[in-house]
Amino acid sequence: MLEAIDTTDAPGAVGPFSQAIRVGNLLFVSGQLPIDPATGDFNSDDAIVQASQCLKNLAAIVAAAGTTLAHTVKTTVLLTDLGQFAEINKVYAGFFAERYPARACHEVSALPRGAKVEIEAVIALP
Repeated sequence: MLEAIDTTDAPGAVGPFSQAIRVGNLLFVSGQLPIDPATGDFNSDDAIVQASQCLKNLAAIVAAAGTTLAHTVKTTVLLTDLGQFAEINKVYAGFFAERYPARACHEVSALPRGAKVEIEAVIALP
């Protein structure tokens, strides 16, 4: 059975998709843009600050599903400039502890609404 997860603590979907879908003991969280849920706008033009907001949004959705980022199995990070990987990696490391999740990171030519960072995740539900 599929269950949509929705919270106002993270930005609403900007298209025909859910913030996250729970199926069995897994939570699939859609790519999170650096949108401040209070304003509906990007929190910054800086990619490092954007990465932090993406992860805060991800954490809010995971909390709405009743768990934490500690149960993250895999993330995918999309960047418009892979040259900023090292700085963004430092921000990313602040949201996860040892036994880090598996991760893929890709440079892309563009992201929705002109974002510089987007992050999605798969979470194991306890």
